[in-house]
Amino acid sequence: MKKILFTLSVIISTFCFAQEELQPAGSKIIETVEGDLDGDKIPEKVVIYTTADEGELGKIREIQIQKKNGGTWMILSKSRNAILESAGGGMMGDPYQGTTVEKGILSITQAGGSSWKWGYTDKYRFQNGHFELIGHSSTYGRPGDYWTEIDFNLSTGQLNYKKEVENTAEYGKSKQETYIKKGLKIDMQNRNQKEPRKIVLPKTKEEVYL
Repeated sequence: MKKILFTLSVIISTFCFAQEELQPAGSKIIETVEGDLDGDKIPEKVVIYTTADEGELGKIREIQIQKKNGGTWMILSKSRNAILESAGGGMMGDPYQGTTVEKGILSITQAGGSSWKWGYTDKYRFQNGHFELIGHSSTYGRPGDYWTEIDFNLSTGQLNYKKEVENTAEYGKSKQETYIKKGLKIDMQNRNQKEPRKIVLPKTKEEVYL
């Protein structure tokens, strides 16, 4: 029994030391999830941190995808652009909602706003040596005015847009459009830029921001 307890304590100590080695100085862990992301049937570890560094909208967040290699955890990929800063949700405060891993896809959900509310989920797949954005779904609006829904498959290029208008006197009729937009190369490293990516839908002239 003593030998088993000693072995467990060594394993736990080694794991904690490895986590400290990879963890940004002064940061706090928000969430840790596990799942196979590179197709080798061995779970990776996804760790989201609130760092000690200040951004324009609160503390900067960092996401790390950690992979075990020869008994040692190493960073497969990391980014400070995939997750919004700690006060990036506006009046609602922290925009971070959660991260999941399912069938090799990494999904990150964030939301915010005040009376006008927004929320979106980004889906990443490990391909071409890094985590590429393959899907984006979002909602935006306010009760009594309108709600928009966007479902964008970046792999196929198909973007489905829907705008349900309640206040037609101010915002006009409801609109819907499917548009093919190929060629966008977005990954965890260049996800959220200072100048958001804008797509103008050719038929409805609605603007979609990524």
